[in-house]
Amino acid sequence: MSSENLPQSPERAESPQRPRKPRVAVVFGGRSSEHGISVVTAGAVMKAIDRTAYDVLPIGITTDGRWALTADEPERMAITDRKVPDVAQLAESAEGSVALSVDPGSREVLYSEPGSVPKALGEVDVVFPVLHGPYGEDGTLQGLLELSGVPYVGAGVLASAVGQDKEYMKRVFHSFGLPVGPYEVIRPREWENDPAAARKRIVDFAGEHGWPLFVKPARGGSSMGITKVDGVEGLDEAIEEARRHDPKFLVESLLRGREIECGVLEFADGPRASVPAEIPPVTAHDFYDFEAKYIDSATGLVPAPLTDEQTAEVQRLAVAAFEAASCEGLVRADFFLTEDGEFVINEINTLPGFTPISMYPRMWQESGVGYPELVDRLIQAALTRSTGLR
Repeated sequence: MSSENLPQSPERAESPQRPRKPRVAVVFGGRSSEHGISVVTAGAVMKAIDRTAYDVLPIGITTDGRWALTADEPERMAITDRKVPDVAQLAESAEGSVALSVDPGSREVLYSEPGSVPKALGEVDVVFPVLHGPYGEDGTLQGLLELSGVPYVGAGVLASAVGQDKEYMKRVFHSFGLPVGPYEVIRPREWENDPAAARKRIVDFAGEHGWPLFVKPARGGSSMGITKVDGVEGLDEAIEEARRHDPKFLVESLLRGREIECGVLEFADGPRASVPAEIPPVTAHDFYDFEAKYIDSATGLVPAPLTDEQTAEVQRLAVAAFEAASCEGLVRADFFLTEDGEFVINEINTLPGFTPISMYPRMWQESGVGYPELVDRLIQAALTRSTGLR
């Protein structure tokens, strides 16, 4: 990559008489199994950012962890022929890497190629992370940004970690009195040291709560690695699939009812809930899995056909979940409305998808906050929020 093609530092790009625009680094991709969906989400976010108000620096993280400078070409970051894109396809160089300074007094971004002197790309004012899953959504990136002193969109270190780990998420919700469904957690050491005993715990759990069960990675999203198991004969295969994504996994009982989602967005006066949405039964799939969400474009109902009382209750619970986990910026909260009319929280997502068919922006669109305004609100909130203890 020649130096002529490097993004120009905003300090050099603006004339002395005009203050430079805030610079937004959109960081995407990453090492998790949700790499491709992160790229798709980043493309949608980059399209929505007002280029008259902000400069944009796209930074992709490859599946092996290299921070790469990528082209600002959102149109190349979409699902094509049922295939998700990859950072390696978008990187300007196969070897060049981008680095943030860990000096909180400097927000300088450096670009380097093997055997050459690093080049300064100017400062970043805010990071918009759209990484899904481990090594990005789980507090790891947020910790790096705290060390660097760079403001960022979304939840902080603790809330990101809690929101990523389904075990501790459920423990936090339960401690705050939020309704949580039955579950069982199998940690790596338990499975590796005595799989027979761990398997018996799961079978006993099924004996108490009934089949089918859902076996899922403890730390993951986009419904990846999740299997619906109807009996003992399918259990080992489901465990193997979950552990392919995360050595810690959990099982949950089937909650019969309707799937309801609700978005939470932080305003100046505190978090507010969107109109809720409903995920109708997906006839071509066993459940609302990765293929249904992103490949086959399953359509949710926005707003959900609920009574006024039900809408108010799920909105209350969504904000309560946001507060319980000490979230910031945004959250999508997912619930089951059981057959007896009670809401049970399934999970929260601190960095929900922003693809064109994603439910979070659709719910806020219906609530009066359009997609570009939603992105702008998140950036502006991050710019006014300090790093560190707050």
